[in-house]
Amino acid sequence: MTLGQFVGCAENLQITRPRLRVVYAFCVLCVGFLSGCGSRHTAASRPEPAQPEAETSNNAGQPSESDRGSGPTTRAPTTKGAATSGKRDIPAPNPAMAAYTEQGNASWYGIPFDGRRASNGEIYDMHKLTAAHRTLPFDTVVRVTNLTNGKSTVVRITDRGPFVDNRIIDLSMAAAREIDSVGPGVVPVRLEILSAGIDPTSGFFTVQVGAFRERGNAERLRERLNAEYSPIFIQPYDSPDGLFYRVRVGKVPGEDAAQHFGEQLRNREGIKPIVVRLDDGGGSGRNQ
Repeated sequence: MTLGQFVGCAENLQITRPRLRVVYAFCVLCVGFLSGCGSRHTAASRPEPAQPEAETSNNAGQPSESDRGSGPTTRAPTTKGAATSGKRDIPAPNPAMAAYTEQGNASWYGIPFDGRRASNGEIYDMHKLTAAHRTLPFDTVVRVTNLTNGKSTVVRITDRGPFVDNRIIDLSMAAAREIDSVGPGVVPVRLEILSAGIDPTSGFFTVQVGAFRERGNAERLRERLNAEYSPIFIQPYDSPDGLFYRVRVGKVPGEDAAQHFGEQLRNREGIKPIVVRLDDGGGSGRNQ
């Protein structure tokens, strides 16, 4: 309503002009107050915008089924000031693991080795996640992946072997079950070092050139090679199948040099060399 319309209505009601201005001002204030209340009520009843759902962690830090027996999960360090989220932690890369991978055939061993002393001096328990390797240092933790089915297990090296040319690791029965290799017996695998600070190629190595049931045969081989190679030594090994005499040649620093020396023996002497780490002390296991 305009001021002229309001004045016309007021004159019909016989209201004087001074009073008319007071009444008009009061009406304007009332209309403004009601308009403001109506606006606030509309804003309060408007639905709020939907809030983004917070990210939730997916069992962050929990070891996977294949990591049993490997100890705490290694996590990547958090960068100061970096944004964090609830996503699964990414394991920190291990330089040793990146530097060492090996592929070949894996076998497994149980009875009658169960309960006998392993090469590191421990009593072998086929129900624990352990393995035998010819060159890796004792207590090295290794992930073994079955390349036929992708299943993996984590084992600790406690023994020496296998002393067969076409195999690279002997798993305990428990480890073989985890990757479904008990039935097949021998499966293709990939090895990755998980232990930090392990240099698998350092240390001293020797080359096994033969294993005989009769000591006389071992002695003859030693005599034949003794003219050109030194040192040569015979190590008796009391296996579950009887006593064997192993002939080993050399004490070579570094695995690469030992592998090269083994190839020389193969080419010159027509033998099948097996490079083995020389361990200090230890028990009467398969490396003794």
